[in-house]
Parts: sequence; C-alpha cells; structure tokens
Amino acid sequence: MKIGIIGLGKMGEALVIGLRELDTPLTIQGTTKTQESALDMGKKLKISCTMDNRTLAKESEILILSVKPHQAEKVLTEIAPVLTAKHLIISVCAGLPTDRIAEWSLLKPAVIRAMPNTSALVGEAMTVFCPGHNATQKHLEIAEKIFSTVGRTATVEESLMDGVTGLSGCGPAYVYMIIESLSEAGVKVGLPRKISTLLAAQTLLGASKMVLERGEHPASLKDEVTTPAGCTIDGLMALEEGKLRVTLIKAVLAATKRSKTLKF
Repeated sequence: MKIGIIGLGKMGEALVIGLRELDTPLTIQGTTKTQESALDMGKKLKISCTMDNRTLAKESEILILSVKPHQAEKVLTEIAPVLTAKHLIISVCAGLPTDRIAEWSLLKPAVIRAMPNTSALVGEAMTVFCPGHNATQKHLEIAEKIFSTVGRTATVEESLMDGVTGLSGCGPAYVYMIIESLSEAGVKVGLPRKISTLLAAQTLLGASKMVLERGEHPASLKDEVTTPAGCTIDGLMALEEGKLRVTLIKAVLAATKRSKTLKF
C-alpha cells in the first residue's frame, strides 16, 4: 500500500508507528504546513515528509486527510486535479461530512469518514468509520486494517457520527476527569498522590478490559463487585445521589449537540 498522510500531526505519527507493525509492504509519506515541521517529522519518523500535497496525492493510493476541518476545502481543491477513481480518502476531520469531501474532490475518489480518539497515541484508540462516496466493503476493510494498528474499530451510518464524536471522540476527557476525581479522593483518605493516581488509572483500565474481553453487560460486572452489606454499595449510593450516571449521559448529549453544529 502507498499511504499519504496530509497534515502529519500526532494522529499521523501514531498511525506511522502502528503501521510499521503490519506484515504488509508499505510506502508511507506525509506533508505538513511548514518546512521546519516537515524536516522534523521526516527525521523523527524516518519517512519522506514535505509541504507538497499534490505530489503526495499523485504518489499515494490511500490518502489520510488529517488537517483542521476549516483547512480541508483548500487542501482537497489543491489536490483534486491529480485525484482518480483509484484513490481512497480517509478523513479524520471532525464534523466534516463525506458528501462535502467528495464534492471538493470532484467526485473522483472513494471517501470514508473516520473518528479516532487521542488514545491512538498509546495504541488503544477507538476509531469509528462511515462509508461515503464510492466506498465499498473493500475500502472499509483497508481503513480497518490501517486504524486497527492503533486500537479497535467499528462502522456506523453517517447519521450516527455526531453521537460517536460525543461519546468516544470526546470520551477520553470525561475519563481523565473521573481518574482525576478518584485520585483526589485517594489523597483525601491519606494516599500519596502518585499512588492514588496509579490506583485510579489502573482500576479504570482493568475494568474496561473486563467489559471488552468478557463481553458482559457492565451492570452484571458491577454486581460481581457489589457484595451484600459491603463497602461498594455505599460508594454506589453516593454516586447515584450525586447523579454521576445522569451527568455522564448529559455530557455525551451536550457534546453530540455541539458536534451537529460543526458543519462546513
């Protein structure tokens, strides 16, 4: 595969590192906005990195569009003359619909919209795809192969992508706040801050792994921890009294609502 990453930032960096674990022969190139950053990223990742988006598009089969959403029209208009029906564009631009990407690409390439999250930086991202113009099952399989190198993947209809943004796209921030709060609680009961943060973070990591690997409903796993007249039930009562469940639901709804306004 010949992969070109337009806008080689943190997400692109994570993908380059992840893709090197594949057994598939790859050619990876990238572009950045400035000559200085192109030199830095090229040296750091040991790939060809320039400012020339059009040449990158011409020399690539798969283009990962990783620029700011407001920059997408300019970039796609710039490379549109060299795009063909053999190209696949995978866009990670938040809020940018596939029909707009296809329009700016002169309806030539296949288009897939992707919403990864920042956990790609540690190989534990959640990336959700929706197929757009000319995208086939084979194109989706290619996208899954690329992004599975930095975590898990799923596919939904485009009408659900705002909800994806509100849940998994913004979700790491919610989890960081939960970890921070649990860590503060540990300090409150006398634990050293470093130990307290370790306990909080590892507890969330382990609980998440239980959900993913055992495939059981979270409520069932919660019940396993909650022994009669034990400590956990008192903690759960405090969480219910503080409306944690409702507050988290409202956070996803608010972020989803905001995502719906990010149209271009």
